[in-house]
Amino acid sequence: MRTTEDIAAAGLPRRVAQLLTGGHRLALVAAHHDERGIRVVYLFAAGPPDTRTELHVRLDPDRPALPTLAHLSFPAGRFEREMRDLFGIVPQDHPLPHRLVRHFHWPRGWYPMHPDAGPPPPFGEQEGPYPFLEVEGDGVYEIPVGPVHAGLIEPGHFRFSVVGETILRLKARLWFVHKGIEKLFEGRTIAAGLPLAERISGDTTVGHALAYCLAVEEATGTAVPAKAQQARAMLLELERIHNHVADLGMLCNDVGHGILNAHAQRVREQLLRLNRRTTGHRLLRGGVVPGGAVLRSVPDPRALATIGEDVREITGLALGHSTVRDRFTGTAVLKTRAAREIGCLGYVARASGLAHDARAAHPFTDYGPHLDVPVHTDGDVLSRFLLRAEEIDISLALVRHLADGLTAAHTVVGLSPAPGDQVRDGVGLVEGWRGTIATRVELAADGTLARVKPVDPSFFNWPALPVALADTIVPDFPLTNKSFNLSYAGNDL
Repeated sequence: MRTTEDIAAAGLPRRVAQLLTGGHRLALVAAHHDERGIRVVYLFAAGPPDTRTELHVRLDPDRPALPTLAHLSFPAGRFEREMRDLFGIVPQDHPLPHRLVRHFHWPRGWYPMHPDAGPPPPFGEQEGPYPFLEVEGDGVYEIPVGPVHAGLIEPGHFRFSVVGETILRLKARLWFVHKGIEKLFEGRTIAAGLPLAERISGDTTVGHALAYCLAVEEATGTAVPAKAQQARAMLLELERIHNHVADLGMLCNDVGHGILNAHAQRVREQLLRLNRRTTGHRLLRGGVVPGGAVLRSVPDPRALATIGEDVREITGLALGHSTVRDRFTGTAVLKTRAAREIGCLGYVARASGLAHDARAAHPFTDYGPHLDVPVHTDGDVLSRFLLRAEEIDISLALVRHLADGLTAAHTVVGLSPAPGDQVRDGVGLVEGWRGTIATRVELAADGTLARVKPVDPSFFNWPALPVALADTIVPDFPLTNKSFNLSYAGNDL
């Protein structure tokens, strides 16, 4: 159930406090430039039962400003900084007012999401160095890492303040690959928006495509056949499995157990080939489409059983090795309270004692008795490793359950026609393999995309990485970073 409330800016903090106290979480904030001025939409979600509440706030177009919600919600404070950088909307009395998205060579006063922004102007003069907090004292020194890294990792800058090997403070600086995804959606047809959604974060093709399609289908009032929803859920679990398997191997590799990583990547290759047989693409592109799903084949239960045996063997060998277990145990602990205050999602949250899962809170199909959400409370690398291994087993069982009765088929219905000239909107909430993905869509009168706001779980989880690394040692950074495995592309929209 989704409800919408129009609210004055002055009353926003009080209403938000009521929703947060009532068990809702802030899932998304999207700014809009309407004909009547600037409108900001706050999406709050809770469940089960599936509950979504939107607050719509209209601002003065000449002086767009909002009272900050940062004192009520840490994610709200980050969404506010993002809006200020991209739209020029000022969060009044924000406790951390410096830039988030915009790097210091971006021209002052240019807001790329403003309708009159025009093409990107030349880079301006640097406004000075990024305001990293300097930690001083006897024996304190800094280690800068990135933004250019060895290997294929995407760009991000990490500034360590260190004594000996102990990390006193870590600051991560992202948005080096900001792509203007939200602007690229504007004016596209619904069909042309799908390939863009699939590529928001390449390893989360199904998750982002499904959140986009669910939002479009709600906006158009389209009822998707049950078999298509079942196929979509199956594809979502296949995506979860191949990413978790890769992470298990790379976590072993980061503590020197390369042979287990080689075996994990062997299993992942089998999964990628299974993906290709299922949808025609190794990353499952083309499987989820507006109005339904397309399957070229259905996974063989015997192949899934063999993969499960291989993964359990790899996990057992890893945890049976004293070096692996010792390096994982107690490393980079993210406590439950910190995870809750930061607003963490997915396996990062569940490894720290938070049980939220959109498959249970916001289901789009019937999972039956096979959906079991594992939770660990220690919040360390070991918990994040164990959680992945357990989720693989659960996802394999879900794939076998969901594949029952499915056939290679093109199960798609046409989207409902536009009802007059009204703006229509919809929301998609999906438990991607990293956590809950939220996408909100508004359609123009001609049926094209007026506004698409996707939020990857990495946007919520990135701030937790420095918290978990406090008082650990520098050599544990690669291991911890991999245990979080956050998306740069999903964050740097």
